[in-house]
Amino acid sequence: MATLGKTLVRCPRRTPAFPLHCRRLPSPSAASCSPLPSTSSSFPSFSLPVSSRHPVVSKAVEAESAETSFAKNDGAERVRIVCLVGDGAVSPLKGASWSDVMLHTVERLKWVDEGYEMRVFSDSLFRCGDDVDSAESKEVRDELMCADILVNVAITDAGSVEWINRNVDGILNIISFDSSPDLISRLGGLLVGNESGRGRGGGFFGKILESFGSEESKESAEVVETVSEAWLRRNTDDIRFCLLVIINAYIRPVAILKNLRSKGFSTLNCMMTNCGTQVLDCLLDPNCRKALQCLNQCSPVDQVCNYRCIASYESPKLEAFSLCVLQKNNCLELDAKIPEKPQVRPMTEFREKKISHEIAEDLFVGWLGSLDWSWRVVAGQNPAYDQFPCQYQLFYHGKAKGSFWYEPVFQVKTLEGNIVWRRRKYRVKRGKIPGTFNFSVLDNGVVSNEFWTIVDVSDDLGWGLFHYSGAARVAGQSYTGAVLVSPNGEYPGEADQDRLKAALDKCKIKEWELFDVSNGSCRDPPLGIPDGSSLHKSVVASRHLPKSEEATEVREVQI
Repeated sequence: MATLGKTLVRCPRRTPAFPLHCRRLPSPSAASCSPLPSTSSSFPSFSLPVSSRHPVVSKAVEAESAETSFAKNDGAERVRIVCLVGDGAVSPLKGASWSDVMLHTVERLKWVDEGYEMRVFSDSLFRCGDDVDSAESKEVRDELMCADILVNVAITDAGSVEWINRNVDGILNIISFDSSPDLISRLGGLLVGNESGRGRGGGFFGKILESFGSEESKESAEVVETVSEAWLRRNTDDIRFCLLVIINAYIRPVAILKNLRSKGFSTLNCMMTNCGTQVLDCLLDPNCRKALQCLNQCSPVDQVCNYRCIASYESPKLEAFSLCVLQKNNCLELDAKIPEKPQVRPMTEFREKKISHEIAEDLFVGWLGSLDWSWRVVAGQNPAYDQFPCQYQLFYHGKAKGSFWYEPVFQVKTLEGNIVWRRRKYRVKRGKIPGTFNFSVLDNGVVSNEFWTIVDVSDDLGWGLFHYSGAARVAGQSYTGAVLVSPNGEYPGEADQDRLKAALDKCKIKEWELFDVSNGSCRDPPLGIPDGSSLHKSVVASRHLPKSEEATEVREVQI
């Protein structure tokens, strides 16, 4: 093990591994700490309870307009977070550096609350120890004196561990991920043992070492379990969620989490008073009962688990149960709204023509008519839904004047090992701006509303990027995501990479955040659309036509 001493004094001074956004703070006391400047950030897709598990918490539920904002501070004190990252450490997110991942989290946190401030530093700034008192290492110490939370990520260097442990006496909340077990960890002032690889899910923390058995230690143990499970999911939504859980538990309430706790007797009373028949029918139905048992086994932070339970065991009885308990009577007393951020602007031109509502709808219709589907999903940004393989999109005009529909068809490997196809049906209405749309769906008894934006589509319809923000109001969940689509499910070629990156930047999404959808074994998808439906109004998808002809051809295709 390396030691701090004269040998470390000879260690060369290093420059910061990534930008330092905030000014230096005075170091006398935490009381002298002044507010940090604001930087923008993002909204979590996970909005689930810290202290309780709900029997039914799924993707869906009615949402409100896309203009509703969560990112309001209302004069509350700022929450200060310092993140220390191992120099050059690589994350499991498609090889992105941990420094890039945590800097991206800085931006995403701001979408939850403007009062959340996080500074990110490389341990290269202080790895040489106090004997080399650089301006950078002093800045880190000054920030630590004002920090509410310290997050250590991929800190393994012995010198860094010793330096950190000597400079964190005043911080009540310290968590370490993928780091040395010798780092001090505590939550709410209670020491938490680092037992990497032990505990449920290979958690990052072990038992509570102080006041074991007290109410405080039990709460800390629940927070530890929640944070550990979320971190193991290895995506930016859950990394952000880990921080929100700690803020909510130990610093001040997080607005999007405040309604996500069990109401106990009032919930049970509501269910039995209003939905006794549906509850009994569900319990007597094997599939419905399995769905409830499965959901109750899921971690409350795990949307992937929750939605897989729904998709695995969906049935008319489950739909009736959810419709009564959640949608009609809101027995969980929850209320989520569509997040306002990120504000993603739609594309304004296609093939040098100004986007109209008609053209935008045609871009959704895509290849349907030339192929049996509009688009196939290549990759997506939401971990709950992009787990499913073989995703087909069907967009079409209905018989009724002005009606427009979206039907995703996707494969599910059930928890019992069966491969099944699932299909949903969304009503689609035009937004105020061409290229934006409002979607709504009844999914297993629960209404979900989403706001979609056509971010970009290549001139030859070789690929497209669609962004969405949604809310499951009575299930208390809000989410954002994006889907990258192409006609054959393959990733865009090298020639399109710059344009694709620009489109992702509009969504505040990094390429390494995308989850690749498996399109390897997709036999006999249940496609097809209703008789009397119509497709394109002005844009016809055919890569065999010259662009000049294709851009001017107008026709309506009847099915």
